[in-house]
Amino acid sequence: MEKISLNDFQKIDLRVGKIISCEKIEGTDKLYKLLVDLGDEKRTIVSGIADKYTPEDLNGQLIVVIVNLEEKVIKGIKSEGMLLAVDDPENGPVLIVPLSQVKVGSKVR
Repeated sequence: MEKISLNDFQKIDLRVGKIISCEKIEGTDKLYKLLVDLGDEKRTIVSGIADKYTPEDLNGQLIVVIVNLEEKVIKGIKSEGMLLAVDDPENGPVLIVPLSQVKVGSKVR
């Protein structure tokens, strides 16, 4: 396992976001196009969690988002961040979520 410095870790901007819309990306098995509210802005995130969660599971869900990741175009859609999930070999992706209601846009430390 490669180790990073604390300074490198502190460069990662993690914030709480709220999923405000979720739609399946046509022609894919696992991809959703999510619209996520980060408090001061809304961003589109493409995520491979459609085989585990339904749009009804996700709409209104608080999640943890990396907001300073380089944008990437996936299936023609610009993804402006990444949500955090555990890659569980038995259960598939499991979202990392706050245990309590917190303000959208809050920084994760």
